[in-house]
Amino acid sequence: MRIRATVAAVTGALTLSALVVPAAQAVSTDDVVLQKPSGAEVFGAGAGASGRSAFSTAAAAEPTVTSVSVNGGKNVVLGTTTVKTFTVSVTATHASGIADAYIDLWHGSDPDTDLDGYLPPNEDYATCTAASATTSTCKLTITARPGLDDDGIGELYDNALAGSWHVSVGVLANDESAYYTDFYKTHKVQRQSKLTVNAAPEPVKKGATLTVTGKLTRADWETGKYAGIPSGQSVALQFRNADSSAYSNVKGIKTTSGGALKTTVKAASDGYHRFNYKGITSTAASVATGDYVDVK
Repeated sequence: MRIRATVAAVTGALTLSALVVPAAQAVSTDDVVLQKPSGAEVFGAGAGASGRSAFSTAAAAEPTVTSVSVNGGKNVVLGTTTVKTFTVSVTATHASGIADAYIDLWHGSDPDTDLDGYLPPNEDYATCTAASATTSTCKLTITARPGLDDDGIGELYDNALAGSWHVSVGVLANDESAYYTDFYKTHKVQRQSKLTVNAAPEPVKKGATLTVTGKLTRADWETGKYAGIPSGQSVALQFRNADSSAYSNVKGIKTTSGGALKTTVKAASDGYHRFNYKGITSTAASVATGDYVDVK
């Protein structure tokens, strides 16, 4: 069985056992001590009933990784409460065939000395499907939870964890040779955002001024609520005619205090107004549901 590090927010010594803090206690990245397995530990001794053996340091040719997918290539986006489980996979090849694979996500600059976020796979072993005698695609799942649960354990306990995470990848061949890196690529883990819009007055005379307001908020993983995004975020006002299915950009504006949005346009025809936010590294994109205005 692989060595696993339980993800928990703590102050104190490193441990591989379950770690807990009071759920009401404020937690930051400065309070957290985590440990994730090394390449040798991932495929370590004690392979169990499968008979899979220890990480090999022999001079055998390593498996070759041809592709790695995290969440189907989409960013991992989390709100305030919903736990998300997503699929990760690695396709690899080796002359002896592929026995197992490993993928995790971690946050920081170094897995040994600067680790403040860790998302391990749920399974001890990957499910590998052979495409040929030498090539297989191996799948695992990873679960991410915003905030802390009732036991005070949580993976995404601090808003500072939103952004780019490193992806560790390991592959074990049937001849016991192995490939492992903690820096295969990066993948975004983001805070969910929400947009509202309201165009007024309704109805409005053609050529009159419409005031379009709204608000851009995003998930706060520390409080479990949505909060207004800071000033200066770029948002596009878009419009589509009542007889069209496509939106077009009208103008770009920026959020003010608390994520507030406000602008004006001339009413030209019946249709829908909405705001569109493209997102940033830490915060996912979002689009408001169009607000219909009847132009007389």
